[in-house]
Amino acid sequence: MPKVKVDGVELEVPAGATVLQACELAGKEIPRFCYHERLSIAGNCRMCLVEVKPGPPKPQASCALPASEGQEIRTDSEMVKKAREGVMEFLLINHPLDCPICDQGGECDLQDQSVAYGRGASRYHEHKRAVTEKYMGPLIKTTMTRCIHCTRCVRFSEEVAGVDEIGALYRGEGMQISTYLEKAAKHELSANVIDLCPVGALTSKPYAFEARPWELKKTLSIDVSDALGSNIRLDSRGREVLRALPRVNDDVNEEWLSDRGRYMVDGLTRRRLDKPWLRRDGKLVAATWAEAFDAVAKINPGASVAVIAGDLVDCETMFAAKKLAGALGSSLLEGRQTGLAYDCSNLAAVNFNSTLAGIEDADAVLIVGSMVRDEAPLLNTRLRKAVKKGAKVFIVGPHWDPTYPATFLGDDLAVLGNLPADVADLFGKAQKPAIIVGGGALAKGALAPALAFSAQFNLVRDGWNGFNVVHMAASRMGGLMLGYAQKGGIADLVAAKPKMVISLGADEVDFTKFAGSMIVHIGHHGDKAAHAADVILPAAAFSEKDGTYVNTEGRVQYAEKAVFAPGDAREDWTILRAMADALGVSVGFDSFEQLRAAMVAEVPALGVEGLADYGALPAAPADAKAEGVIGYPIKDRYLTNAIGRASPTLQRCSAELLHGETFAEAAE
Repeated sequence: MPKVKVDGVELEVPAGATVLQACELAGKEIPRFCYHERLSIAGNCRMCLVEVKPGPPKPQASCALPASEGQEIRTDSEMVKKAREGVMEFLLINHPLDCPICDQGGECDLQDQSVAYGRGASRYHEHKRAVTEKYMGPLIKTTMTRCIHCTRCVRFSEEVAGVDEIGALYRGEGMQISTYLEKAAKHELSANVIDLCPVGALTSKPYAFEARPWELKKTLSIDVSDALGSNIRLDSRGREVLRALPRVNDDVNEEWLSDRGRYMVDGLTRRRLDKPWLRRDGKLVAATWAEAFDAVAKINPGASVAVIAGDLVDCETMFAAKKLAGALGSSLLEGRQTGLAYDCSNLAAVNFNSTLAGIEDADAVLIVGSMVRDEAPLLNTRLRKAVKKGAKVFIVGPHWDPTYPATFLGDDLAVLGNLPADVADLFGKAQKPAIIVGGGALAKGALAPALAFSAQFNLVRDGWNGFNVVHMAASRMGGLMLGYAQKGGIADLVAAKPKMVISLGADEVDFTKFAGSMIVHIGHHGDKAAHAADVILPAAAFSEKDGTYVNTEGRVQYAEKAVFAPGDAREDWTILRAMADALGVSVGFDSFEQLRAAMVAEVPALGVEGLADYGALPAAPADAKAEGVIGYPIKDRYLTNAIGRASPTLQRCSAELLHGETFAEAAE
């Protein structure tokens, strides 16, 4: 490890570190625009200049200079100060004075650094250049006159997303950043360039002119649009969530967020259920809470009750419903709405055991029945990293573009037990082989053959577990931990013909199969389940309550309440507690704290933030065979849940980016 001196303080830095990283280890702040720790080094903004000895007697770009033994680095000398002022003066030659109308105002790197490192006045009086606007789709608003050519957006698209959609045209002062042929950016991570842009060139189109950052209340939460449990921050004003931004968590989402998770928040205020409804003479009519609970009490179901958990619900809601069903004498609980019926007796067999960060170390990966870019977009970025390190990826399922080299082995599940000889040889020699089983494969009974594959190629070895299942519902792993799984799946509930079916936001269920049951829907959006329900009890969305979520790798995480539910809607657990009173049973809790304590007492893992321990992988059944053509379950990656289907932004993304519809802009 080389030793360097930074402003007179000696320290050791890791081999391969840059001078900029050495300065940061010494606690010095180095201004930068083009450098980003998760992207390749460009060295083109020149803001990070420092003085280095031995070396030429001039400032040097610290982001592109390796730290080496004996260097003396000055970050505060007069030369460095003057050089940074000069660079900032150059950057501002053409930058427009847009701050009062720019959405980046208040959280802009250029603003902050011009105050901290700029001269305070410019010596240039030439006309500022102007750049024609670019069209980057319904999510990204462009004002390219503000662009300082840091190329972060270009590098993100190429290196992280793996989609060459953004690039540079022309040279010198005529250089412009644009999408290919000025088409919309269509990939599933496109809006991350908004966070990366250090100026106001790329901003959020749906959020344009909505608020300033200092007006907003910031709440830590969890993204429920998929099962990865990305860490997010909800920014709200009054009773409305205005935007969702990613939080840094290297174990889960690094600092990225899928477009679906980022933009579904504008669906939180639309199509909301804000009062109870009862079905009378075939039509839904508005009611009071008292009338709704009277209707529930009249059902008098006894033990003939079933509970179906939706994809977005938290563990506390599921536990409260479980206690209610248990008090009535029922254990009919199910969370797999679409009919999946895989074996859940050992949760290690349905967990992403490699962990999201760990899959980057795999050297051979078999993806079975998962279109990863739609089902878990940020898992795809991890697989790209694995491929960059030399991993080979093979896919069983219909063809899709994975953004990295991959070999498709066909779409018949039978190939799992009869791999081509060269593929089998590669997995036999791999140091860290892995399999990823998706929803399309689980629907065809692929769990047992996948376990057999794991045993055949020794996927579980010292320090490595390569057996992985990727779920698509934020509530799935928490539901399985709480027992929301029947042996035969939802078919067991249909066969039981319950008098009352409690839907916890279960909008993907085919309720025609429960034609003889009274359907009580506890949900927040007027979506599919509300159309089938006999009693609708308006509940809180994920942003309107505290909750525990477990992601597909078994990581327990907590979300906080950002805003209050609209109208007469209430938090789910309070509705279930009141239902218990209406039905004359006791559930054993009267407050959220008591509920969470009871849940943790029953499932201790839910009380510890971090990875849950599910034990060892079970042995594969002897008759582990599967066949059949795989189909991917997600048909529209933007409209996968009730909130997304209510979001005008995601509706437009679906129409324009997936279905090719055209939208005229205001000037057209």
